[in-house]
Amino acid sequence: MPDIKLKDLRYLVAVADLQHFGKAAERCFVSQPTLSAQLRKLEDSLGLQLIERQPKRVALTDAGTEIVARARLIVDASDEMVQLSRTHRDPLAGKLRLAMLPTIGPYLLPRIAAKLRKGLPRLDLGLYETQTIPMLAKLRAGELDLGVLALPVDLDGLEARELYVEPFTLAVPSQHPLARRTSVRLEDLDGEALLLLDDGHCLRDQALEVCSRAGASEQQDFRATSLETLRQMVAAGAGITLLPELASRGAYGNARGVTNLPFTKPVPSRQIGVVWRKSSARRTAIEAVSKIIADNALG
Repeated sequence: MPDIKLKDLRYLVAVADLQHFGKAAERCFVSQPTLSAQLRKLEDSLGLQLIERQPKRVALTDAGTEIVARARLIVDASDEMVQLSRTHRDPLAGKLRLAMLPTIGPYLLPRIAAKLRKGLPRLDLGLYETQTIPMLAKLRAGELDLGVLALPVDLDGLEARELYVEPFTLAVPSQHPLARRTSVRLEDLDGEALLLLDDGHCLRDQALEVCSRAGASEQQDFRATSLETLRQMVAAGAGITLLPELASRGAYGNARGVTNLPFTKPVPSRQIGVVWRKSSARRTAIEAVSKIIADNALG
């Protein structure tokens, strides 16, 4: 029977993820010759070529693709076992990797960071910022423990919980006719062209849905990479946009040249939730973090 070592499966998964022997070796904290030699031994043990080695390209064979899928399950299960043992000793201690969307993190974290440190002092919280699709992939791969994002999403292998519902506000230049209002209706957007985020941001899809309901459209000659770029374009008089409520509060709500207006009912909004792996051993810590976020996000 082939002698398969867990560390060799980790090496194989790293090469599959990064498609580069040097980068895979760095991730696994070994030298590249060591990683390459161990993978050769794994292939010899299995009697299969798993990796196509070319001067400027690394790719999996068909057999390698199937083996990696199973190796990933074994590696994840091993990590879960280690984490489970730590969790049983102290479920609210240790490393917890939390990711947030770029349209959530900068505005939510100032409201919850101190409360997380005070309420969960033994938890070593690693914070990351990424968009929805890579976040879900990293959650499934075990590279993240939980993610805060806009729901709904594809929950294959994952679980979710709603944290809060965040209203949208309308940001207009201070000289815009709507700036004289104290609030706006969806119908007020009829015929307007809105500045929106670039592809890949789920907030773009949500804003487009609001536009379709209100009879508005997208301003075609501009797409932003961040909410702050959108805000600056509004301040410059280039157009109007939708902002999540947290992005229009506090210092953000006092940006020069921008007027933020709430919507009357029905208020357009987005559902913010937390997502984690069904198999996660960190459920107690995830629930504790989720409660702090839910209790303090909009209050």
